[in-house]
Amino acid sequence: MAKTIPISLDAMGGDHGADVVIPGAEIALVRHPDIRFLLFGNEKVVLPLLEKYPRVRDASTFHHCDVSIAMDTKPSQALRQGRWRSSMWRSIEAVKTGDASVAVSAGNTGALMAMSKFCLRTMANIERPAIAAIWPTMRGESVVLDVGATIGADAQQLIDFAILGGAMARALFGVQKPSVGLLNIGVEEVKGLEEVRTAGRLLRETPLRSLHYAGFVEGDDLGKGTVDVVVTEGFAGNIALKTAEGTAKQIGSYLRSAMNRTFMSKIGYLFAKGAFDLLREKMDPRKVNGGVFLGLNGIVIKSHGGTDAEGYASAIDLAYDMVKNELTHKIAQDLVHYHRGRFAEAAPTSEGDL
Repeated sequence: MAKTIPISLDAMGGDHGADVVIPGAEIALVRHPDIRFLLFGNEKVVLPLLEKYPRVRDASTFHHCDVSIAMDTKPSQALRQGRWRSSMWRSIEAVKTGDASVAVSAGNTGALMAMSKFCLRTMANIERPAIAAIWPTMRGESVVLDVGATIGADAQQLIDFAILGGAMARALFGVQKPSVGLLNIGVEEVKGLEEVRTAGRLLRETPLRSLHYAGFVEGDDLGKGTVDVVVTEGFAGNIALKTAEGTAKQIGSYLRSAMNRTFMSKIGYLFAKGAFDLLREKMDPRKVNGGVFLGLNGIVIKSHGGTDAEGYASAIDLAYDMVKNELTHKIAQDLVHYHRGRFAEAAPTSEGDL
C-alpha cells in the first residue's frame, strides 16, 4: 500500500470555517488521493458537512473540539483560554505527536503563530520563526519572508531567514542552490539599515552550499522575480504583501471598468477573452494561498482567512508539497552546515590564536 500523507486541519478556522475547509479538502483530495485528514472541529458543524462530502469523510479521522479560536482573539488570550481544547491547538499538537505531518489553518494569524511556537518550539539555533509566502513573478514564483511573524530583525535573524527561505525554495521549486536577496532601499552596499547591511556582508563572507547570495534587491524586484528568495523583516514584508494584494485588486477593478465602459470595449473583450482569462488566472490569489511557518519543529500552513474552497485547497496543496519534499529535513541540514561553517571560522588556527 502506498504511503499516505497525514494532514491535520483546523476545521473551525477562518471567516467561513468548515463551510470552506471541508469542500477545500474535497478538491485537494481529488488532486492528491494519498492524503489522509485529521479533522478538528465542532461535531455539530463538521459532521453534517462530512455527510455531503463522503470522499472527505472516508479519508478522515474526526476529533470533536468544543473550543474555537475567534479571528479577533489576541494571541495571549488564545494561549490562556481553553487552548488545549481548541481545534487550532489540537491540529498543531497532532504535528508534535507525529500523528500528522503538517497542520493547516485559516484561523487568526497571531494566535496560530503563538500556539505553533509554544507547541512545536523553534528549531535549534533559530531565535524567531518566519512566515514565508509564495510570490507570483514575471519569471514564475519566488519565496518572500518574513511577511508578518515578527516586527524587526537583527542581522543574524535575517541570515536565519535566508537559510529557511532557501530550504523552502529547494523543496518547492527543485532549485539546488536558490538565489537569495535582501530587500533594501537600493542595491548599493552603503544603503539601508545597519542590520541589513551587516547581514549582507556576513552572507557575502560566509560560504553557503545551500544558497547563492545575490546581494540587495529593491521593491520592484519582487514582481520581476530577480531572485528565488527575498528576505526582509516582518513589518516591511507584511506591508509589501498587502500592497501587492491591493494592487492586484486595483488592476482587476480597472480592467472590469474598462471592459464594460462602451459597446466597442465589450466587443474587444470578446476577441481578447483568452488573454484576459490568462491574466485573471495569473492574478488569482487563490492559486498561491498559504503562508508557511518556518523555523519550527514541524510544518504549519496559514491559509488566508477569507479564502474560498479553491483557495483552501491550494493551502493543502502547499502543505502536501512541503511534506513530500521533506522541507523540515532540508532546513535542518542547511542549519547544521551553516553553523558548522561558523564554528570552523571561529576556531583558532594556530598557536598564536590560543
